[in-house]
Amino acid sequence: MGWRSDASVYNSVRDGTLTTGVAIGQRSRGWPDYEIKAIVAARVAGKSDDEIRELVLVLHAKRIERAMV
Repeated sequence: MGWRSDASVYNSVRDGTLTTGVAIGQRSRGWPDYEIKAIVAARVAGKSDDEIRELVLVLHAKRIERAMV
């Protein structure tokens, strides 16, 4: 997500239009590529912020589901 500033990324997380990062170190976070690709595809398709927020909820649920396997 190098096209965005850190503040912009975390504002989107706080707004619910981007999934939360995954800890990859003590002070580092990363985002699964499939989640970012899904959000970008929804943006390109013209989805509203509310529709993106719903997608983010689905992506978070799938992340939890995958972790339980």
